[in-house]
Amino acid sequence: MKEQPKIDIPGTGFGSFLNAVSVLVFLTMLVYLFVQYGALPDQVPGHYDGAGQVDRWGGKEELFLLPLIGAALWIGMSVLEKYPHTYNYLNLTEENAEAQYKNGRLMINVLKNEMVILFSWINFQNIRVALGEADGLGSFFMPVFLAVIFGSILFFMIRMLRK
Repeated sequence: MKEQPKIDIPGTGFGSFLNAVSVLVFLTMLVYLFVQYGALPDQVPGHYDGAGQVDRWGGKEELFLLPLIGAALWIGMSVLEKYPHTYNYLNLTEENAEAQYKNGRLMINVLKNEMVILFSWINFQNIRVALGEADGLGSFFMPVFLAVIFGSILFFMIRMLRK
């Protein structure tokens, strides 16, 4: 198998903007968590069913789990984003390698930031549910979550096939 060319692909302004937005949302959620932590009951939502209703309760220290996972994903995907020559492509050629790498790098950036924003929103809702301000994630959450993630993947795959 032929080795893929290594091309230095710089980040984009749009990618930097998405990074800034997701970091701001993430930090806002963390501040909200720390501010509300003392007011939280001992039991907080630990899991939701497909309809967005709480189906498991856990200790309030579990509220730090999603931010930890989100931060690990964000850091790991930020590192991965810098090595687009390691991704798998469907129709990579010497002529379209730069365009494919730019598309792949942006796809990783978009998915990374979507995940962090979605995790932050889930944790925000966890706090609201624990405080009695909300009933759950809502029945719309699962379809929206899946549409956002798979819609983004489909969008970038179509772009990959057109290049």
